Amino acid sequence: MKIAVTTQGDQIFQHFGKCPIFTVYSIENGSIQGKTQIDASQNGHAALTGFLKNAGIDLVICGGIGDGAKKMLSGAGIKLISGVEGSIEDTVNLYLSGNLKDAGGSCNHDDHGSDHVCSCENHCS
Repeated sequence: MKIAVTTQGDQIFQHFGKCPIFTVYSIENGSIQGKTQIDASQNGHAALTGFLKNAGIDLVICGGIGDGAKKMLSGAGIKLISGVEGSIEDTVNLYLSGNLKDAGGSCNHDDHGSDHVCSCENHCS
């Protein structure tokens, strides 16, 4: 299994569609076997699903995400846990222990400027 987490430093990046880097965890027998980062900066909102599918991703963990992106991931067979904040490493460990739930981080606005941060607390429902 491969888990991709939207990444900014060691924290979960809060806007799926503008995520420049994903940290990818390789999971075997319920534990982390490897960790790499992939550059997604050349892929925007619509291209990210194909990019992740080509990378063999099974699950995406992110902060805010629009309904269109949710549907595209689902259509590609990629599972999603959204509305998550905090450390990427801690979050993956929570998932592996069965203690990470989807908080429904849906972006419900279309006006994204260059300084936009999709914080589920402030902009997402």
